[in-house]
Amino acid sequence: MKSRTSLKKGSRLTWSPYGLTIKSLIISALILAGIQSSLQAQEVQFTKPSWYFGVAGGANFNFYRGTTQELNSIYTTPSAFHDGSGVGLYIAPLIEFHRPDTRLGLMLQVGYDGRKGSFKEVMTPCNCPADLKTDLSYITVEPSLRLAPFKSDFYLYAGPRLAFNLNNRHSFTYKQGINPAYPAQVASPEVKGDFSNMRDKLISMQIGAGYDIWLTSQKQQTQLVLSPFVAFHPYFGQNPRTIESWNVTTIRVGAALKLGTGHKVVVAEEVVVPAAIVVEPEVQFTVIAPKNIPVQRRVRETFPIRNYVFFNLGSTQIPNRYVLLRKDQVKEFREDQLEVFTPKELSGRSKRQMTVYYNVINILGDRMIKFPVSTVVLVGSSMQGVDDAKAMAESVKLYLVDVFGINPARITTAGRIKPEIPSEQPGGTLELTLLREGDHRVSIESNSPALLMEFQSGNAPLRPVEIVDAEEVPLDSYATFTVQGANEAFSSWMLEVRDVDGKVQYFGPYTKEKVSLPGSSILGDRPEGDYKITMVGQTKSGKVVKKEATVHMVLWTPANNIEVLRFSVIYEFNNSKAILIYEKYLTDIVAPKIPKGATVIIKGHTDIIGEEAHNLTLSLDRANDVKTILENALAKAGRGDVIFEVTGYGEDESKAPFENKTPEERFYNRTVIIDIIPLK
Repeated sequence: MKSRTSLKKGSRLTWSPYGLTIKSLIISALILAGIQSSLQAQEVQFTKPSWYFGVAGGANFNFYRGTTQELNSIYTTPSAFHDGSGVGLYIAPLIEFHRPDTRLGLMLQVGYDGRKGSFKEVMTPCNCPADLKTDLSYITVEPSLRLAPFKSDFYLYAGPRLAFNLNNRHSFTYKQGINPAYPAQVASPEVKGDFSNMRDKLISMQIGAGYDIWLTSQKQQTQLVLSPFVAFHPYFGQNPRTIESWNVTTIRVGAALKLGTGHKVVVAEEVVVPAAIVVEPEVQFTVIAPKNIPVQRRVRETFPIRNYVFFNLGSTQIPNRYVLLRKDQVKEFREDQLEVFTPKELSGRSKRQMTVYYNVINILGDRMIKFPVSTVVLVGSSMQGVDDAKAMAESVKLYLVDVFGINPARITTAGRIKPEIPSEQPGGTLELTLLREGDHRVSIESNSPALLMEFQSGNAPLRPVEIVDAEEVPLDSYATFTVQGANEAFSSWMLEVRDVDGKVQYFGPYTKEKVSLPGSSILGDRPEGDYKITMVGQTKSGKVVKKEATVHMVLWTPANNIEVLRFSVIYEFNNSKAILIYEKYLTDIVAPKIPKGATVIIKGHTDIIGEEAHNLTLSLDRANDVKTILENALAKAGRGDVIFEVTGYGEDESKAPFENKTPEERFYNRTVIIDIIPLK
């Protein structure tokens, strides 16, 4: 058997260059630290270094897997060894390059990499315990790409690992014990030697993370950094031998000590110059307060109903937010008294409206009972596939058949990947989850006029539902305060509202140029009042700017016989042109209902998907689109007696008709609301 050859004294010289390098770096660090203390008194500032030199050291926690039995050509153990572990030394000089306040950099470490360890004890055929240890070690070359994702002292690194046999030394120690049943047996002597069939080099990879701790300040030119780190070396490419299946996975924990030299920061001499006259940007302050502020209105509202039932992503069951009736409740259901059947867990400003929309399946079932010759096609849309989409449609069909008793032959189901009018467009990358929630739905299609909106067939909205109710604080009762140029001039601004008795109310601070407040919040219990409005702006230079205006406000409670008509138009995603369905509806249904001398208040809205500024413009474009259609229809009738008030609220959730938590709410927020107020 080949015995292990002992290292001679001269062989230790192999490591002398690394020892000298480490000693030199440490001595240099101490000398430079002494020089820095004298420089610090000069209060000179330096940049962070770009180049770093130092040494890294730590422990390799090695984990063995696979099989090892044939140790070399002349010795094979009676039993195979499999799992094992151990701790080896890692030490290496290093070079780093990364500019201050940047994300990317480079690292290089070249040094000693110990992968020593012990295999778990195995039992030989003689029932004797056997142990195997190894001094596996390499010279490792590890270039890495360094990434500081937050431009901070925390960094990640990854790269290849090239490992070379250390003087071709891969020694082992094998020891076989005695059978416990024969305590007098003499144990076999240890067997020491070198593994055969070892690879000359290994190519693997590593990934790690570290954190730079600055031991010196930027008042010193040479700066010292301590960087604790942890790295993971997977077993890929780490098979030490060309035979058998032994491989090594390593977790390395350690720290690096690095030195770098910064560049001196040039500080210009202080020059005293006369103070410049700062010209503050001009702002214009305007107040628009409605002449009459209605606190309550009777509204006869016509609710448009999209022909969609939205499903939760990953589910083919009707969501529990929809109102699902029992068979014994069908006879009591009436679409003009939907408040009897309200959705679960629904509250807030959109409760009344969403009660209509979450009854869409019941409205469809009720209409199909009343019109027994009507038929529908339910088309499911799902990114999970046609089968998943059709299963959604079958859920709606099953409910209509079981609860409303609709003949199954009147309902056809189909499935597709994308709806006919999808929200998610090719190439889109932002807010995809919200868009895909809107596309995961069942569309109700029909050629039966009794079910659908006027003049329509096929894939069209259902016939609207009309409900009479009262609305608190209409949006047109808001007073609007505009500070033109506030974005450039002010860091913030606020309002002081003073009545004739000297009582002051404060509103703000604000950062937008336009703010709307309910007129009733200013008037309180007063039927009317005169107010002095003072805008107080804080400029970015610290100066206070005041602008004043006066307004007269009147609280108005309309007579009970005055009823406002309300209609809504629904737009497709990111679209500001009314689809043909609604253009004919506005022209032939809404315009003829506008009385002479009426005021038509048009309010545009969007959902929360997209940029805020874009949505504000989009909502105003939608509102003006509706105004143009109505004006053209009235002009053809020879009428010019109607006053139009147009406003776009964008995605402003304080004024939106609905919240934006569900796809239903987001779809119905893509709307223009039309209030027709008769002449007082």
